[in-house]
Amino acid sequence: MTVTEEMRNQWRITVDYTNMTDKYLGPLGISKEALEEVRPLAVKAYNYVKANRGKDGLFMGWTELPYNQREIVADILETAKGIRKKFEYFVVLGIGGSALGPAMAFSALCHLHYNDLPRSKRRGPKFYVEDNVDPVRMKELLDVIDLKRTCFNVISKSGATSETMTQFLIVSDLLKKAGEDVKDHVVFTTDASRGNLVKISRELGGVKSFVLGDGVGGRFSELSPVGLLPAAVLGIDIKMMLKGAAYMDKLCKTHDCKKNPALVSAVLQYIAMKRGKNIGVMMPYSDNLRYVADWYAQLWAESLGKNITRTGQMCNVGQTPVKALGVTDQHSQVQLYTEGPYDKVITFLSVGSYKEKTPIPHGYVDIPDVNFLGGHTMEELIQAENKATAYALTRAGRLNYTVNVPVINAFTLGELLYYFELQTAYAGAMLDIDTYNQPGVEAGKKATFALLGKPGYEEQRKQLDGAAPDPAYIV
Repeated sequence: MTVTEEMRNQWRITVDYTNMTDKYLGPLGISKEALEEVRPLAVKAYNYVKANRGKDGLFMGWTELPYNQREIVADILETAKGIRKKFEYFVVLGIGGSALGPAMAFSALCHLHYNDLPRSKRRGPKFYVEDNVDPVRMKELLDVIDLKRTCFNVISKSGATSETMTQFLIVSDLLKKAGEDVKDHVVFTTDASRGNLVKISRELGGVKSFVLGDGVGGRFSELSPVGLLPAAVLGIDIKMMLKGAAYMDKLCKTHDCKKNPALVSAVLQYIAMKRGKNIGVMMPYSDNLRYVADWYAQLWAESLGKNITRTGQMCNVGQTPVKALGVTDQHSQVQLYTEGPYDKVITFLSVGSYKEKTPIPHGYVDIPDVNFLGGHTMEELIQAENKATAYALTRAGRLNYTVNVPVINAFTLGELLYYFELQTAYAGAMLDIDTYNQPGVEAGKKATFALLGKPGYEEQRKQLDGAAPDPAYIV
């Protein structure tokens, strides 16, 4: 499908940071002088990201994903076509970005009750994302799928992800016991030539595999085969997702904050963090976009939560992401945001036009609290509540800004993901940290290895055994 200039203009995502400024928040807001003060740092961050685009060694290969996957996309589309014909169930086995991305795209672009629809109304097989090792969850997944009609997409670059490989061991064992050839039921997304899944593929006689490139970390991988294969299986237009990402990249090719939506968002969050706003609330006003907040939480937290700078200085920076859903969480969290500590920035995801309007009928004319709703639509109501919440927060002196999504489709989702990825890259560069490593996560992984007796971790096991709970502090 050709995207015309008119379509791009209609689908353009914009950032409204009116409610971050001192013009509307007074001294609690961000002034033009404050923005000007950090402008040199913002330009430096922009230039750093620009200069290192595509560099695998710095894990910035994600920046080129909208442009360098023509053959990969063709292969994905052909593979997805075969999966849709052959299988009734498609299950992603992964964790972190390998699971959050596919789940987010599924929620954003598919029917909210997709798995409950009859096959005639679905564009693909029933879809599940298994991102935990809760034994109850695994057992109950197996209660609702038919192994012989299921394709499992196993996603792990190293093939050493304990959670994902546990899931794979379970399903491959069950497939063998059912008399099925494992390789006929799995697709791997992994490294090109190294890692355990490459070895397992050889042992199984050659598993269909897609490559997660060296320069693409898990939380930046949704626009790679990690996210594109599941999306294609669901019938999502992955070419449009990539076109949307490329369009956002084009919009952000300037160091002028007034013209670069991702850079100005990073600058505003940087200033807010420096002022002690250590909590960032992501609040989509759309059930379709609710899992964007989950995906963003990993992107923002794992990228920015660091204790040393790139030059080795102690820093302990980052902003804790919090997920909220409008209007649901107006009735559970907004009281805190409006009257609690001044330690938050609220990011609204606002939809310009929903795919359904749903008129509200007139009724109960003798009850004004009910009757006034008649003649409006549910779209009007949710948009009014969005604006009202932003207004109330602004009146209370709380920093908030709005990311306007004109409509929810594959193009705008691609825009949105690339916008947040760029925002994160710029913010990390401004904080002078390694945006792409995750040593805090690795420490927990190694402790798990030790507890489960993995060879080479005996000394750490001794340390863990010595850190047993103290009975004096158990009530």
